[in-house]
Amino acid sequence: MRNMNRTITAVAGLLAISASCALAQDWPQWRGPNRDAKASGFTAPQTWPKELTQKWKVSVGLGDATPALVGNKLYVFARQDADEVIRCLDAANGKELWQEKYAAQAASGPAAQHSGPRSSPAVADGKVVTIGVGGVLSCVDAASGKMLWRKDDFSGAWPKFFTASSPIVTGGLCIAQLGSESNGGIVAYDLATGDQKWKWTGDGTAYASPDLLTVEGTKMVVTLTAKKIVGLGVADGKLLWEAPFPVQGMNYNAATPIVEGQTVIFAGAGRGTKAVKIEKTADGFAAKELWSNPDNGVQFNSPVLKGGQIYGLSQKSVIFCLDAKDGKTLWTAEVGGRGFGSIVDAGSVLLALTPKGELLVFEPSDKEYKKLALYKVADSETYAYPVPAGKGVFVKEKDSLSLWNID
Repeated sequence: MRNMNRTITAVAGLLAISASCALAQDWPQWRGPNRDAKASGFTAPQTWPKELTQKWKVSVGLGDATPALVGNKLYVFARQDADEVIRCLDAANGKELWQEKYAAQAASGPAAQHSGPRSSPAVADGKVVTIGVGGVLSCVDAASGKMLWRKDDFSGAWPKFFTASSPIVTGGLCIAQLGSESNGGIVAYDLATGDQKWKWTGDGTAYASPDLLTVEGTKMVVTLTAKKIVGLGVADGKLLWEAPFPVQGMNYNAATPIVEGQTVIFAGAGRGTKAVKIEKTADGFAAKELWSNPDNGVQFNSPVLKGGQIYGLSQKSVIFCLDAKDGKTLWTAEVGGRGFGSIVDAGSVLLALTPKGELLVFEPSDKEYKKLALYKVADSETYAYPVPAGKGVFVKEKDSLSLWNID
């Protein structure tokens, strides 16, 4: 009877963890459901505990790609030995359900310390799409891991620090930013077959990931390229508008733009943060500048828009808060480090994960920086986004993935 009670208790605990993930909103792609780093399915405690509880931890391979969470399944993309590996795990316990791997080069040169993938998987329509460090685009079946198609249209071409842009899926198309700064472009493939639908090569590729924008019924893919920001028609890849955003010195374009209505907010190191409004004109579309803040920009991460404020982490490890209406700086706070990290809107709080494996919880405010809690959640470097779900947070560190519970 005692053993039966233990079994019932264990099963109940497992079901509770599983339910907390299932009831949470999915995180199916780079920066969440809407690519805006908002996790609406997260349940923040009224009082933050002294410590978090690690529910499980598993080895998944090297890489900085953020896992995708869909239902009770995690899709993890990493490097193991000589292969890039796509894994599906049970989100409740970390157990592997399937894997698909292929031989692929590792990052080398200045990027050798990060040999694994940087690009996050995109899960849609029963498929998982990934981009490896060398720009190899793969699509597998989400239920079984069966390879459906693979592309390498810019073979041998990638940015200096290797491919980091994450794919986006919309309307049956997989859209990916591929190639290098001098030999790159944006390509749309049929998600079901892998057939190329259109290709735009008006500028090279940096590290930014695209987002979507709709203006007066026209759906566009918006992204920073090597030297500018562009809007392309989703249906045909036609250039609809562009604005210059040239790099300075050793800087590069890596941030995902913020899309809010017809407003696009984008940022870069040494160039601050800018906002433009995309307007319909007699000739097509145009980007009208709304404001520019030259003092606060980002290099290694993407800002978050919440409650009319923009929160970002500069390359100098300063968290800043800007007014989204006029771009004015509301406050700044030094948090230490090298400017790497990621910020997630988790409802009543903002979560920031630093390379030191620390999860920082702070209050959204236009008045001041207010830290609520700080937790050690990794034993090695962390560059992926934290994925909040239910009452837990998934953390991908150097070569492993863990689930931390907020009791």
